[in-house]
Amino acid sequence: MRRKIVLIANISLDGYFEGPDHDLGWSRVDDELLTHFNRELARMGGFVSGRRTHELMAAFWPTADQDPGADDAVREFSALWRGMPKTVFSRTLDRADWNTSVVREVTPETVAALTAGPGGDLSLSGGELAGSFLAQDLVDGFRIYVHPVVLGGGTLLFRPTGHPVPLDLLDTHRFTSGVTLLHYARSGPSRLG
Repeated sequence: MRRKIVLIANISLDGYFEGPDHDLGWSRVDDELLTHFNRELARMGGFVSGRRTHELMAAFWPTADQDPGADDAVREFSALWRGMPKTVFSRTLDRADWNTSVVREVTPETVAALTAGPGGDLSLSGGELAGSFLAQDLVDGFRIYVHPVVLGGGTLLFRPTGHPVPLDLLDTHRFTSGVTLLHYARSGPSRLG
């Protein structure tokens, strides 16, 4: 049985995954939400991201647990991020550190090779990369965290793909910060089968 590609994303109520100038300061990732992310991501078999998301994560998380002021959730995610196998899709990187493989192109063949590997499902992140996966109908599930803010501009997570993706709602959860999780699975198979 193949691993699934699960898009995990924080978005504003109006659908933006980042504000103008790549701003992420609007998100409400507190200890409760980070602890939830730790629990969910620990079950994954790997992280899949684009270059910009990978570089953003690699600039902070490898050593975040060494900060004396780091709380338990930060220390836990730092160790989780370091140890998790990662795949970064990039046409410009020749290599990447921290247990990371570089893949050049998003194609059904390259994604099928990833999903054929052993382990748990794969966590897809990064808006640009998600757009490439969605355009080619390569996403199996969605864990969308809607933050209680209307940004009014930025970069939309979902852009026109020219094809519908019917979904089944598996779960919802409201966090004390007002963030709401919408957990969906596809009603039918993705292009990967």
